Amino acid sequence: MALVTMKEILANARNDKYAVGAFEFWSLDSAQAVVESAAELGLPAILQAGYIECEFAGGIKNLVRIAKIIADEYTGTPVALHLDHAEDYDFIVSALEAGFTSVMIDASALPYNENAAITKKVADTARSYGASVEAELGRLSGNEGNISVSDEEAAQTDPDEARRFVEETGIDALAVAIGTAHGFYNFTPKLSIDRLKAIASVVSIPLVLHGGSGTPDDKVKEAISHGIAKVNICTEFVAAFGKQYILTQQETGYKYSIPSLFGPSKQAGKDLAKLKMKLFGGK
Repeated sequence: MALVTMKEILANARNDKYAVGAFEFWSLDSAQAVVESAAELGLPAILQAGYIECEFAGGIKNLVRIAKIIADEYTGTPVALHLDHAEDYDFIVSALEAGFTSVMIDASALPYNENAAITKKVADTARSYGASVEAELGRLSGNEGNISVSDEEAAQTDPDEARRFVEETGIDALAVAIGTAHGFYNFTPKLSIDRLKAIASVVSIPLVLHGGSGTPDDKVKEAISHGIAKVNICTEFVAAFGKQYILTQQETGYKYSIPSLFGPSKQAGKDLAKLKMKLFGGK
């Protein structure tokens, strides 16, 4: 199956009160862990990558090749290829030209008017490629792309600004800041569900929860019931691979081979992906 847009995958999620997991990938085995899990559960899959993952894989085109290989192999599973937390217009265009079916413009560090202007420009450009667009209003602490955001710099999304932003830009999905953070937490997150409800009451498009790694399951489910249709998982997915690499090599009598080292880690990634997909309620 050809790659599809994120807009297609999220079309029914919000109304039916489930979310689709979007997992960062950087290689063939990480992509397989996501799409194999989705296929086994009968769900769609969102593969996403930011600047760091594109650079690690040797360029944008290599990740497109990987995504197309997976999509062609799992013909019954809709797969979207999404560019995560892109801040540069030219980088976004290069991703669209290479074959990404969805892009995120993250201009949340800019003043509202500048954020809206560049976001609209990206939305208009992406539409000419038949791709969908996600944008962000408000800021999460932690790493956003190549930028580190402190707790002091983080700001939650204003509902009235969110309404205006969606109307002015024509985006397909909106990432909201309601108390989550990128990376693993060193504190217990307190999600502002009341703020989410207020945003959802004036914004009809799918809402996106960034910083899904480590957020308590009950809070994630509550957020999904109030408009979140996409949940990003990066750090937790990477950690599943990394922790298993270490555990595997500590086993008594361990001997190196491709299957013995990389197989268990891919399975750990699949286990995590399946767990999250089930939590998000797609089935």
